[in-house]
Amino acid sequence: MLMKKTILITGATAGIGKATAELFAQYGHRLIITGRRADRLHTLADELRNKYGIEVLTLNFDIRNNEEVEQSIASLNGSWKNIDVLVNNAGLAVGLNPIQSGVLEDWERMIDTNIKGLLYITRVVAPMMIERGKGHIINIGSIAGRETYPNGNVYCATKYAVDSLSKGMRMDLLPHGIKVSQIAPGAVETEFSVVRFKGDQERADGVYKGYQPLSPEDIAGAVYYVATLPPHININDLLIMPTAQASAGLFKKQL
Repeated sequence: MLMKKTILITGATAGIGKATAELFAQYGHRLIITGRRADRLHTLADELRNKYGIEVLTLNFDIRNNEEVEQSIASLNGSWKNIDVLVNNAGLAVGLNPIQSGVLEDWERMIDTNIKGLLYITRVVAPMMIERGKGHIINIGSIAGRETYPNGNVYCATKYAVDSLSKGMRMDLLPHGIKVSQIAPGAVETEFSVVRFKGDQERADGVYKGYQPLSPEDIAGAVYYVATLPPHININDLLIMPTAQASAGLFKKQL
């Protein structure tokens, strides 16, 4: 029988994070779900409790704010402190401009979320895992962390950072028996492109036309697989692409 775990998922209100929460809930695990949008967070928690009868704790904070992150994790009581798996899912792309016309606010938002936010939450959760002598950190990377594409400059740089940080975390946490994995998807149809194009739904829809992209559930399945392997097995790195995508910018599309 699979031991029930306590799973902390950042950015759980949509896309991959939400699908991951749903899958772990389906198998009876306890969840700590985090996000900026309190209404969505509480709605999801209620849905998961009612549908699967599991325990769900919500932490409403902005991952970009270290003080909020520290206060939220410090608020955990009792067995909620025993986080078995941290899924560093919160992340985003904003804008698609060449470097010479990049928007500073967009750059800072991506760097603060994708790099600094991941570091903030890891910095407070990792010591808790070390104290217990076990744990698993799963970072959601991207094909953009392996291949830079035109106008992807800063977003790609942040995902290259996730790739490098995953390797560094694995080395630093090895003596403590903490697993570190990275799951790097190609094109996944979520709110990703809507956010990148700042609400332009028509432009966002065009990103996924002519081929079958990955779904949030596809990546959630990979996260679940990686997180539930026996203690002596770790998936260091997993690159997942749609069959119709060969590289960051090369697709087979039907006209």
